[in-house]
Parts: sequence; structure tokens; C-alpha cells
Amino acid sequence: MLESNPMKAYVTVMLKTTVLDPQGKTIQGALRKMGYKGVDGVRQGKFFELVLDGGMDKNAAKAEVERIATEVLTNPVIEEFSCRLED
Repeated sequence: MLESNPMKAYVTVMLKTTVLDPQGKTIQGALRKMGYKGVDGVRQGKFFELVLDGGMDKNAAKAEVERIATEVLTNPVIEEFSCRLED
């Protein structure tokens, strides 16, 4: 049964932990210089919000979002992603 209500997909893309994150290191250094305490590390990433038209069930929508994330939103050599769907 197809859903008629649109869904939103949220995709977070981050550098793999094995990849150096110079922007994160710069932010961490800036926070330290500004007097912020307790920050032991910073990694920066990208966040995408996709609005789906509701023409797929939740499993098909998740598979399509994962395909989009793998093929378009990330560089799988250096990045990884997580995603979630919301009605």
C-alpha cells in the first residue's frame, strides 16, 4: 500500500573517522582560543533534508534515500552517512 503523505528524509554526511578533518581541527583550536572548555574534538559534516512525495512506502523510500546518499551526496571513499525518515 502506497502512502500519500509526504515524508522527510534527513541525511547526515561525515568524513570517515580515519580521514583527517582539518576544518574540525581549526574549529576546535578556535574554540580553545575563545575560552570554551571541555571540547575534546570537533568533526564537521553536511546535513541534507529531502522532501519525498509520499509515492513510496517507508522501506522503498529508505532504500531510495540511501541510494541517493551513496551515489550523489557522499564521496564513499572518504565519507559515510546516516539517514532517518520522518512522516
